[in-house]
Amino acid sequence: MKIFGIGMTYVAHNKELHNSLLNIEEPVVFTKADSALLTGGRPFFIPEYTNRCDYETELCVRINHLGRSIPERFAHRYYDVTVGIAFTARDLQVQLRQKGLPWDLCKGFDGSAAIGKWMPLAHYGKDIQQLQFHLIRNGEKVQAGCTADMIFGVDRLVSFISQVFTLTTGDIIF
Repeated sequence: MKIFGIGMTYVAHNKELHNSLLNIEEPVVFTKADSALLTGGRPFFIPEYTNRCDYETELCVRINHLGRSIPERFAHRYYDVTVGIAFTARDLQVQLRQKGLPWDLCKGFDGSAAIGKWMPLAHYGKDIQQLQFHLIRNGEKVQAGCTADMIFGVDRLVSFISQVFTLTTGDIIF
């Protein structure tokens, strides 16, 4: 199983972090270790090496059969959907970015990829790019998003990643 993250997926989040990736031509892809996966409502623990651990509520897709070089128009046939929370050691990410280093240490640490229950795409209707989702923490809505706000659509991301990596059953894209 592989876990892929897409950096700066949403326009608003990109602006919030003062980045200039709004005009990028290709997705920013990074990987997470399989030990990053957090399932079954298990608790998340903030790593001791960070003073700022941020969370991002995201749509996640799980590949449900083998695919390589998947055309974008067929990508919707290859996945199920859930909501997840991606955790980032933001202070470490700032340091890594300043040095031009990859993000694995700040985004791929143990437990940094919490996911919900998988549902078939058909459960949500036909248009994956119109899904609303949110995060409630201690009874308060702290994040809300819509897949319409993504810089790159889900099907494009599945197709893009499959040009480089063979996607196998169980692979996850955050």
